[in-house]
Amino acid sequence: MRLQELVAVAAMVAVAVAVRPALCREQVNGAGLTAEERMKPMATAVLVFGDSIVDPGNNNNLHTQIKANHAPYGKDFVNHVATGRFSNGLVPSDFVAQKLHVKTLVSSWLNVGHTPEDLLTGVSFASGATGYDPLTPKIVGVITLEQQLEYFDHYRGKLVAIAGEEEAERIIDGAFFFVCAGTDDVANTYFTTPFRSVEYDIPSYVDLLLVGVNKFLRSLNKRGAKLIGFVGMPPIGCVPSQRTVGGGLHRRCEPKRNYAAQLYNSKVQQLITGLTSEPGFHTRVVYLGIYDIILELAENGDRWGFTETTRGCCGTGLIEVTNLCDTRFMGVCDDVSKHVFFDSFHPTQRAYEIIVDNMWDTYGHLLQP
Repeated sequence: MRLQELVAVAAMVAVAVAVRPALCREQVNGAGLTAEERMKPMATAVLVFGDSIVDPGNNNNLHTQIKANHAPYGKDFVNHVATGRFSNGLVPSDFVAQKLHVKTLVSSWLNVGHTPEDLLTGVSFASGATGYDPLTPKIVGVITLEQQLEYFDHYRGKLVAIAGEEEAERIIDGAFFFVCAGTDDVANTYFTTPFRSVEYDIPSYVDLLLVGVNKFLRSLNKRGAKLIGFVGMPPIGCVPSQRTVGGGLHRRCEPKRNYAAQLYNSKVQQLITGLTSEPGFHTRVVYLGIYDIILELAENGDRWGFTETTRGCCGTGLIEVTNLCDTRFMGVCDDVSKHVFFDSFHPTQRAYEIIVDNMWDTYGHLLQP
């Protein structure tokens, strides 16, 4: 069997394996197509960059407190394994890979023994708590976005070793690059530490982040990325921990954090439009907005069957995250499916699935090869 056929077969088999029954349903529009056509991979690989929203375990062996490789994280994952995903189960990059019919799980670049088939269909280089501000990952000792690009270079070298230069180029050309970062810059570096807020107001700090975004997207363009899905910021002020530290006695959504997210989302779309109009920029970058759907879940979660929208499932739900969310020291809620957030910062698997479904309904037509 030729290598191209092996890749296609491996991808289709991976998609057919259900992580849980709910993941088996068809997740893309396929009216008028045969079953085989609907299951055909829409990308050669999924390559992921960013922060804890899409980190499946790269932080596990770092000297940092920002980890999720302990219970209760992973409580609803296969065999209840805490892989390092900041969730009770799957994270958005897993659902995106399923939407593209590439595979059911995107594994981490670090801390995993990859099979050739796994490498051929992509990995995640993401690191929890990183960001576009160079200071953000340094504060907590995690992997910078620049280092993630270096990991990608090593990954490409492995592809060449496995499949040869021509096939490696074909895989990169057809890959979906999924980028999700920026929230930690605003929530942690700007609003929690004093290092940036004394020097920058919100608009000037957003401009600093855009410098990082511009550099990162240009770096991916130079490395051969043809299609990037670029995730915007959520309503940061409505995240449980940010309600707790900034929302007053009634823990309302904190407006300054939300303003920063909205300003960033507006300006980053302008940046993307400018970049993609440059003659030498050959990458198609699709902005993926998540602000509205997460705000909807936070404010009207009952419409989606959620009964708790302002607290996480872990501990009190007010502040617990990463090493503070640990079953050795505290319990978890009785029914995680009723919570929008699992810890005080990260949504539950069910909420993530709704968010990615909405993303696909809104932007999926722009992500076609």
